Amino acid sequence: MPSIIVLDTLSSDGTALLDAAAAQGITYEVKTGLAGDALKEALAAHDGAICRSGVKITAAALAGNHRLKAIVRAGVGTDNIDKEAATRQGIVVMNTPAGNTVSTAEHAFALLLGLSRNVASADASLRSHAWDRNKFMGVQLAGKTLGIVGLGRIGQAVAKRARAFDMHVMGFDPFLSPDRAAELGVELVTNARDLLPQVDYLTVHTPLTEETKYLVGMKELESLKPGIRLVNCARGGIYEEQALVEGLKRGIIAGVALDVFEKEPCTESPLFGMPGVLVTPHLGASTEEAQSQVAVEGVGLLVDFLTTGTIRHAVNSAAVDPAELEGVRGFLDLAWRLGQLLAQLDDGPPRSCSIAYRGEVASRNTRLITAAFAAGLLEAAIEDVNIVNAEVLLRERGIDLVEQSRTDPGAFSSVVAVELVAGDHVHRAAGTLFGHAMPRLVQLEGHRLEAYLDGVLLVFTHQDVPGIIGTVGTTFGGLGINIAQMTVGRSTPGGDAIGVLNLDQEPSAEALAAVRACPGIRSAHVVKLPAAGQLPVWLAASRAVRRGAAAGT
Repeated sequence: MPSIIVLDTLSSDGTALLDAAAAQGITYEVKTGLAGDALKEALAAHDGAICRSGVKITAAALAGNHRLKAIVRAGVGTDNIDKEAATRQGIVVMNTPAGNTVSTAEHAFALLLGLSRNVASADASLRSHAWDRNKFMGVQLAGKTLGIVGLGRIGQAVAKRARAFDMHVMGFDPFLSPDRAAELGVELVTNARDLLPQVDYLTVHTPLTEETKYLVGMKELESLKPGIRLVNCARGGIYEEQALVEGLKRGIIAGVALDVFEKEPCTESPLFGMPGVLVTPHLGASTEEAQSQVAVEGVGLLVDFLTTGTIRHAVNSAAVDPAELEGVRGFLDLAWRLGQLLAQLDDGPPRSCSIAYRGEVASRNTRLITAAFAAGLLEAAIEDVNIVNAEVLLRERGIDLVEQSRTDPGAFSSVVAVELVAGDHVHRAAGTLFGHAMPRLVQLEGHRLEAYLDGVLLVFTHQDVPGIIGTVGTTFGGLGINIAQMTVGRSTPGGDAIGVLNLDQEPSAEALAAVRACPGIRSAHVVKLPAAGQLPVWLAASRAVRRGAAAGT
């Protein structure tokens, strides 16, 4: 008889569904506030677990667990779950991505309004029996410019509300198409930091990644528009809290509103005693409606999984037949890497992308391979993307994805060719498999070549003249950077050419500048791909996860 452990408080609507699941032979118990050995023992005694953000399910908590098959996060972010550890043990992790969209967008806007009209400080002043209207002079939103970093579900909801308040909206999202931005009334920029000197308000709705960590830090203070107001209902660490303190002290920042913090729970901060600061304890999704929706959806996901093996909204697993997946595993890896490659060749927002199959691969399940390409394309920009949700996420951002197939063979028995249109540029790449599991790049930007699709790559365009390759090699050698593999493709002798170097380490900005300064070099980009044999978490775990699902049916 399957059993469920409830690790955080759920809405009554969610527990009512758990009560009803008894008719399907499912039992449950509620144990909140667990940690350490108590959490480990509770997880080991159940088939499924459902949580919010209060509990931290670590690798230690999952160690040696041979029973647990699924964890559901009743909410969006899964930072509190060690997905890699869960994946290694064949535990599927699912979330409820849409349930708190409106509530979080409304809370961000509530903070934005509260900052503008000094609501919290005026309330506190009046409660202390002071009547001081001049002290709390505010500003109106109409006519101001709002910058939004991250234009997924929540960011788009904020944009719609800002437009209703007659605000000018600017935004950055590496995968929002210009056409979709125009529909939303958002002026796109090509880099998140381009917003800093232009906007009166900045709100962030993006995961915390290497690229978004300290988006506003000490070095960005000089770039901010004087009098800017900053809002964060996404992830702590996107703004550097010490930089916010400094910006407020220097009068660069007029206001800061935070619902999330670098370390939570946060009950002490130098920000708390400063004027112009509005803080709440991670309340973005804390509405009756949102908690009801995520609890109902989360319980439904877990019950469906335990009774039928159905996987939906998985963040570490592909919800497909294992035999079907096994038949295209090598091509999934290839397409995933091609997507990552194209994503790093252009900083501009994509308009459309396509994938074409030729040869034997065209007779296989190309739908899965296309989804893997989309997942690779989005991976660096969007949290928890996999082959289940990647195409949906592309469509949400107004990006068209076209698939074509032809079964007649070309130069190789199977080729996967991909194309990305970004701004006025079109980027093209094609790959094949050597053996069953060795992805190779066989064409890039119209030039035929052969390169490994793993590790650190330097992709450079150049004039096809004697000495170019030697110059690049000498430049890197002088800086202590070893070249592991080199390939060059050209159209005609003496014309345009492209080179791909596999490097043993990532070159510094100075090294990259030195290569770009070499005579005959037109452009140079660093592309970082997974190591050889390293698979995405949703592919590496697929067999183990599906075994777990089958055991629960």
